Amino acid sequence: MPDIVCMGLVTADVWAKPINDFPEWGRLMLVDRMGIGIGGCASNTAIDLAILGTDVSCMAKVGYDGFGDVAIGILEEYGVKIRIKRTREEGTSATVVLIDDQGERSFLHTPGAGKTMRAADVDMDEIKAAKILHFAGALVMPGFDGAESASVLEEARAAGVTTSLDVVWDSTGRWMQTLEPALRHADIFMPSLPEAEKMVGEGEPREVAEKLLDYGVKIVALKNGEDGAYVATADGQEVTAPVYPVEVVDGTGSGDAFCAGFLRGQLEGWDLEKATKFGCAAGALCCTGIGTVAGMKPFAEVIEWLQGMEPGYW
Repeated sequence: MPDIVCMGLVTADVWAKPINDFPEWGRLMLVDRMGIGIGGCASNTAIDLAILGTDVSCMAKVGYDGFGDVAIGILEEYGVKIRIKRTREEGTSATVVLIDDQGERSFLHTPGAGKTMRAADVDMDEIKAAKILHFAGALVMPGFDGAESASVLEEARAAGVTTSLDVVWDSTGRWMQTLEPALRHADIFMPSLPEAEKMVGEGEPREVAEKLLDYGVKIVALKNGEDGAYVATADGQEVTAPVYPVEVVDGTGSGDAFCAGFLRGQLEGWDLEKATKFGCAAGALCCTGIGTVAGMKPFAEVIEWLQGMEPGYW
């Protein structure tokens, strides 16, 4: 049985770079590079964990289409255990990723099969045998958000599994109205700071984290782009970790890589600071390749890279 189960959103990504402006309707614009790959919080985090050498599975739903074939094939290629159901109700969730010359991204997304996922689509026996359950993709999975995902997290937590939660930007603006049922059964919550501010109101990271901890979360990790990460716990610990300097090629998937690094730190039994720094390292390395997972490196190589960044700490 896997140590970590990543459950939630799996998408196919079509990316193009650089996109600094857009052609007029009916016109053609040339770009330097285009490609197709995998996306979605659950699949990105699962692959990053697999590259780090973690025993991990992915539970999700995709369509019977080319995008679904691509997503499953890439997950298998990286050694992720496949627990994915296929449906003819919808096509596979897909995202068009537009990357500018600084590595910043904009996204066009269709929820597709992800919105048909239900609690009945996951393997609770495998989840209960895992050490960590990571639900990634909340707020864009209308069939699974709310009571359905909350029931899975609640049952996993009752079985002694550490539950983790990550979200996608909520274009509907409902935020906590949708998320609260699941959030109340999450041990670890890892949104970006802008996402968290939409949930509980703007403020300093400490203030935002404190409001989220009030929902019963044990650890809140706020991803904050170029400003690194702020992590706070229900028992009063807090860590602020800066980003590590890298040449940014593409920031797509960096937040998911942070989640993978932080969760691997939890498996290792590291203290809060070390797990947070490892998460920041994973997020930084992700930005060095085009696509959501190309920049990630195996565990030993990440540690070696960190030793060069902070001699003596690692």
